[in-house]
Amino acid sequence: MTADNMRWSDLTWSEIPDVLARCGHAAILPVGATEQHGPHLGCGVDFVIAEQLCAAVAAQTGVPMLPTLPYGCSLGHSRRWPGTLALQPVTLIQLVKEIGDWAVHSGIRRLFIVNAHVTNAAPLRCVLEMLRAEHDDLMVAVINTATISERVRQFHCADAADWHANDAEASIMLAIAPEGVRPDKLADADDPDRTCGCVFAHPVNRTSLNGVTGTPSLATAEKGARWFDWLVADLADLVRKGSAETPPLDHSYFGDIVPATTR
Repeated sequence: MTADNMRWSDLTWSEIPDVLARCGHAAILPVGATEQHGPHLGCGVDFVIAEQLCAAVAAQTGVPMLPTLPYGCSLGHSRRWPGTLALQPVTLIQLVKEIGDWAVHSGIRRLFIVNAHVTNAAPLRCVLEMLRAEHDDLMVAVINTATISERVRQFHCADAADWHANDAEASIMLAIAPEGVRPDKLADADDPDRTCGCVFAHPVNRTSLNGVTGTPSLATAEKGARWFDWLVADLADLVRKGSAETPPLDHSYFGDIVPATTR
């Protein structure tokens, strides 16, 4: 074990207690998805970004990273394009809930669920509610990578509010995983955001011609490297802060009901 390798999969059972004791009994769970990302990006974009981001943050903070979940709630991408392997929301909820249960038994008391796929957010919030209602001494945070900070949010949606496989994702992939990019396809991959003004949330087959929303033709590795550095720095700040956080009040979830006279 080295300081720059905080992967749970590389730790032995005898090492885990000491590692957790040094970081406030915290751990990071990256969650991504496997889904179509247009003609220019591989189907693993979301879990590749989640994995590399969390590995970098784990190395910087000393907080171990649990194995990445490469599947998510991608139902909105429809069956129009091959490549998407989606979970039902209830499946994702149950899967992450059970991981959280076992994390508690391994000594984790602060769990950072780092989500790199937009429509995983609702199921993961359900997991948070379930875990904290069952484990009184477990704190859970769901952190969505595209909104870690204002500067991160701005570059993600600069070319499309309903972005997907856009400049941001293509640039980051050029910087960290160029094998998942087809540079010769970038120039013709742009497709506009057609969701502005919509009341309903439409699936991608009804909003995009090619599975893209945004302008990946603008992507460069230089921008991607800068943006990825922002992601790492801003997530590391949150993890460090959370690793030392305690609840504002020390009241048990399962404590006695407060008498009406003292409310």
